[in-house]
Amino acid sequence: MNTMDYFSLKGKTAWVTGGAHGIGFAMAVGLAKAGATIVFNSRTQESVDKGLKSYEKEGVKAHGFVCDVTDEQAVQALVQEVQDTIGVIDILFNNAGIIKRIPMTQMSAEDFREVVDIDLTAAFLCAKAVLPGMIEKGGGKIVNICSMMSELGRETVSAYAAAKGGLKMLTKNIASEFADRNIQCNGIGPGYIATPQTAPLREKQADGSMHPFDSFLRARTPAGRWGETEDLVGPAVFLASRASDFVNGHILYVDGGILAYLGKTP
Repeated sequence: MNTMDYFSLKGKTAWVTGGAHGIGFAMAVGLAKAGATIVFNSRTQESVDKGLKSYEKEGVKAHGFVCDVTDEQAVQALVQEVQDTIGVIDILFNNAGIIKRIPMTQMSAEDFREVVDIDLTAAFLCAKAVLPGMIEKGGGKIVNICSMMSELGRETVSAYAAAKGGLKMLTKNIASEFADRNIQCNGIGPGYIATPQTAPLREKQADGSMHPFDSFLRARTPAGRWGETEDLVGPAVFLASRASDFVNGHILYVDGGILAYLGKTP
């Protein structure tokens, strides 16, 4: 078999939660160009419609659904509809997530629970929904979008770090529980990625200097730059394809070397 055939996703159906924009969209386009049929969801029809237009611009025929991934009944209904109209979901990317930057002593329990529900509980619900189809079909891939905060702490992100740390361990547990069913569950831990959401952290100041966080990040990253969404495409295709059939319970950090780096000597 040709080496590149190991990375082919032809005939596979991939569901990318929250795949209407940003990191999820970039990974989904990469999966589509490797041959996968793309399913994505968002919480509003407006967001789904915008996502469909974005996929069309990339030459990708995607299938968009309105679904709140924290609602178990809605998740089960989406999976059933996809199975009935498109086919069994072979690949799940648990990408949907939020962050609330609030000092811990000021964060309400409601805010904390919302972050955990979207970033962790939803991944459990989506995995639970697709696993029976994967088992019946004889295999599948689940990729959870973790974070450097699965390993590190930082001020104002207590809920996010708790959820992403939990997602790391959920990844390992799914791998442990379903490996004998030819199901691989791994994670991708993006570093700081240049997206519209992080644009304010990269804007130059009024005096022409770089934003303090931008300076900090570039100094803290051996690669000396922000990541691009395209940096995540190769890892996504790898973990979705048969090339990773003996990789299980692993978190692949795509961070320019931050987690390996102590920092420059003063």
